[in-house]
Amino acid sequence: MTSDGNSILEVRGLIKQFKTRYGILVAVAGVSFDIGAGEIFGLVGESGSGKTTVGSAIVGMYKGDGGEILYKGEDINKLASQRSKRSKREIQMVFQDPGGSLNPRQTIRQILLLPLELHQQAKRGRAWDDLVSEAISKVGLPLSYLDKYPQAIGGGEKQLVCIARALAPDPYLIVLDEPTSALDVSIQAKISNKLLELQKEYGLSYLFITHNLGLVRNLVHRTGIMYLGKLCEMAETREFFTEPLHPYTQMLLSSIPVLSDEEEQYKPTKVKPVGEIPNPINRPTGCGFHTRCPFGTGICREQEPGMHEAKDGHFVACHLHTG
Repeated sequence: MTSDGNSILEVRGLIKQFKTRYGILVAVAGVSFDIGAGEIFGLVGESGSGKTTVGSAIVGMYKGDGGEILYKGEDINKLASQRSKRSKREIQMVFQDPGGSLNPRQTIRQILLLPLELHQQAKRGRAWDDLVSEAISKVGLPLSYLDKYPQAIGGGEKQLVCIARALAPDPYLIVLDEPTSALDVSIQAKISNKLLELQKEYGLSYLFITHNLGLVRNLVHRTGIMYLGKLCEMAETREFFTEPLHPYTQMLLSSIPVLSDEEEQYKPTKVKPVGEIPNPINRPTGCGFHTRCPFGTGICREQEPGMHEAKDGHFVACHLHTG
């Protein structure tokens, strides 16, 4: 399930569990995918699907309980404090809530200096000032913003500061966790365009975590769909939108709001799920989606489908497509 054989990141059978008072919650249950150099890989799913936990494990906020995370061949399935200096510098993250991820007591300059201090980029003094100025300029904000505090700027500008902070250590891979969901629609477009511009200019790789399929269609090269801690479908984004195979994917795509009859024609037949998302502490047997799937059969309730290549580069975990 590789992009083009030139993978910068390989996730293999990643498992992450959490102990709760009610039992073991399996947030990620054996997820595998690759991200190529210069690729934007999208991870999509409803709230609770496990997509953010995958991103958090990649940046070292969590250590996976099983499987591998390989970055340029290095096993990084460990906490950030235990990783090599290279991987800690080269893998950065932009969080969903820009206001909550910026220290209100620090100026923008101080916020952008922090990753340089942590990763010992260049030497103190003028070299650091130059790198901070370069980072804020890359995202299109004036140098005068360096002496402002986060509470003095708008939500979109705060997220641009967060992106600048991620760019400051000169990364190769950036995990973007719902980077536009907390922003107004008009600001979302600005942030998305800036992310795409930066990716093309600097050859960055992105893991783009989102539930916004409109953004996926416009930004992402390949897409993986998560449900109940597992990947259920993965394909080139163009094919994902034109020929979705998994009933859950079809359900997600059929719910996208459209503005014209032409856009309506590209949507799959309306798939209406039944029931609610199962409790991950008490996972259903067989296929995790069978409790909501309108096409489920007996084998779906009894046997979990494995991920297989239904078409060239198009992978799906569904008994409807095993023949």
